[in-house]
Amino acid sequence: MKKTIEEKHSACTNILKPVRDSLDVLSGKWKLPIIIALDFGEKRFTEIAQEVHGITDRMLSKELRDLELNGLVKRNVQDTYPVKVTYALTAHSKTLRPVINSLKNWGIMHKKKLQEDCREYKYSGKKAVV
Repeated sequence: MKKTIEEKHSACTNILKPVRDSLDVLSGKWKLPIIIALDFGEKRFTEIAQEVHGITDRMLSKELRDLELNGLVKRNVQDTYPVKVTYALTAHSKTLRPVINSLKNWGIMHKKKLQEDCREYKYSGKKAVV
């Protein structure tokens, strides 16, 4: 039985909506690197900043707030002098481990493919079109 256009559209939408929701939470240059840094344990703000190269303090602060609002990071304030603030992943954020691992594996595979394609192109004798 052939699917109608409406059925195909509905099936596509059923896939796109949760993917869009996921990307809305995880999109941007810094969120996944922050999550990966925290996957190695609880850290203070400056420790995260040192591990996530290139992020400004202002951007790190904003991204940590966003991740906390989405239930992926827990901010722990210790009542000491001076006050000690640490950040840790929540149990829910640890469900991202297989997603991050899949992204890592895909990235490695994709880079190898691009390198192979570049070598093939270089040795094919073709000239680049500018």
